Amino acid sequence: MPSEAALLESRALRGEQMGRVDVLDKVKSLVMLPDGIHVRTEDVARYFEVSTEAVKKVTQRHRAEVEENGLILLRGSELRLFHRDMLSLWKGAGVESYPQAATQLTLYTRRTVLNIAMLLRDSDIARCVRTYLLDAEESLRTQYASLDRRVTRIESCLTGVGSALQELGPVLVRMSERLDSLDRKVELTHQVVGAMSLRLTDVRQDVARLDGRLDSFARQLKDLRRRSGQR
Repeated sequence: MPSEAALLESRALRGEQMGRVDVLDKVKSLVMLPDGIHVRTEDVARYFEVSTEAVKKVTQRHRAEVEENGLILLRGSELRLFHRDMLSLWKGAGVESYPQAATQLTLYTRRTVLNIAMLLRDSDIARCVRTYLLDAEESLRTQYASLDRRVTRIESCLTGVGSALQELGPVLVRMSERLDSLDRKVELTHQVVGAMSLRLTDVRQDVARLDGRLDSFARQLKDLRRRSGQR
């Protein structure tokens, strides 16, 4: 895990943490301007509990980096337009006046404030933010390591399953062949039963015909006896 000193010295390490702006409000509430996007230099100083000069010095020393992470400087028409928008939002919140800069205004985003937190040495709040970042990274690394071990164990189990399936393959083939043979035998049995059913039908018809002939013979015999008696 990188140390706090490494975070202070390495721009690359700071860049890896720039997505963690949620850390700011977990350490201390950051009061934004009415647009919910920007804060001024004095707001940043108030958050870190340092002087505005301390914030300005850090900003100037790492100008390119903080500009890359959202720092903007407004002048002229851009500044007037921004003031007009802020005043409108401020009045919408029930506040009658909005503090306006005379000729220029430096604005920071949450991303920029996080950048300052990783650069500002003489602030307990900034140190808390850095500690929170590093602890969260260590926790994440631990979770990743745990997940990696679990995935490794699963892969080991799957390797064993693969071997078992390879051994089970021939057995399944033999079972499939036996089931196919059984299916053929059942089919033959069905054919035999069908043939027997047809023959039984023929037998029933023969019996019916024989019954008819016996009835006819009985009637003839009865007539013959009756005639013999008459004589």
